[in-house]
Amino acid sequence: MGILPANKTNIKIAARTITQGGLVAFPTETVYGLGADVFNSLAVARIFEVKKRPEFDPIIIHIASVEDLNLIWRQRPDVALPLIESFWPGPLTLIGLKSPKIPELVTAGLDTAAVRMPNHSVALALIKEAKRPIAAPSANLFGFLSPTTASHVAQQLGSQIDLILDGGPTPVGIESTVLDLTGKPTLLRPGGVPLEEIEKIIGPVRIAPPSPKPLAPGQLTHHYAPRATLVIKHDNLKLPSKLKIGYLAFSSAPANISAYKVEILSPSRNLREAAANLFAALHRLDQAKVDIIIAEPVPEEGLGRAIMDRLRKAASATYPQR
Repeated sequence: MGILPANKTNIKIAARTITQGGLVAFPTETVYGLGADVFNSLAVARIFEVKKRPEFDPIIIHIASVEDLNLIWRQRPDVALPLIESFWPGPLTLIGLKSPKIPELVTAGLDTAAVRMPNHSVALALIKEAKRPIAAPSANLFGFLSPTTASHVAQQLGSQIDLILDGGPTPVGIESTVLDLTGKPTLLRPGGVPLEEIEKIIGPVRIAPPSPKPLAPGQLTHHYAPRATLVIKHDNLKLPSKLKIGYLAFSSAPANISAYKVEILSPSRNLREAAANLFAALHRLDQAKVDIIIAEPVPEEGLGRAIMDRLRKAASATYPQR
C-alpha cells in the first residue's frame, strides 16, 4: 500500500493490517515505529526479519491506556505510578516483570517487558483501533539511523512492509528514555525524558553500562549509525585529505571548517530543538553522499545526554575518540 496520510480512514486500514498479522510503520513523538500485534509471534518474527535485527534485542511494547499494563506485566512496581503520572503519555519506557501472555520473542527470552504510552495522536489512535498493544521498534534497518519522517522509513524498508502511515516529522526526534524498575531504578538508555526530570520524581537513578546482551533497545556499543563514517570532533582529530566532509554543528559551523555540507542542530543552542533535528540532519548528510561526518559534541545535560549517547554509538572506531 506504500505511504498513506494518517487520517481516520487510513488508521482503520492500518489497524486492520496489524490485526491480520501485517507490519505497519507509524509516527510516535520520538521516531517512527514498525508495529505488529504483540501477541502474534509470526508477525513479530517478521519485524526481526525485515529490520535484520538480532533476536537477542528486545522490543518495546506500546499501549494506549494504563489498564493495558495488566496485559504486559505480572505486577506494577510501586515506583512506576509516579513516573506514569508524570511522564505518560510521553517518551519514557518502563521495564517490569513480564506477563506469561507476552511471547518470548518480543522480550528476547528475558523475564522482563519494556512498555510505554506514546504521546502522539496517530500512535494512540492506531493502538486503540487495533484493540491490542503493539510491539514496535524503530522503523529502520538495525543499527542504522532512526527514521523521523515517513520518507526515511520508505528509504530503508521500502516495500518490505505493508503500510506506512505518514504523520509528518516526529516532534521529539530521539528515542524514548528506558528505565528498568525490576530492582533499583536503572537508566538503560537516555532519551526523550531527561534523567534530571526523572530524579526529581523518584530520587537517584543508577546508570547501566552498555551490554553485549541488552536488556533494552539501544544498549549496544555501536548503533544509530549513518552510512558515512561519523567522527566526534576533538582537538587532535586529523583527517585524510580529499574527503568530502559533512559537518554536524551544534549552533554554528566554525570558520576554519571546509565542509561539503553543513547541518546545524539548533542556532539558539536549545537542546530540545537539537534532539528533534538530530536524525533528520544525519539523514540529510548521508543523502549528500559525504565521505565522513564530523559531529560537534553538545553539553551533556538534559537532552544533551541522549544526543551524545546516540553520537557515540554512531561513531566509527576507525578514528580515535576522546
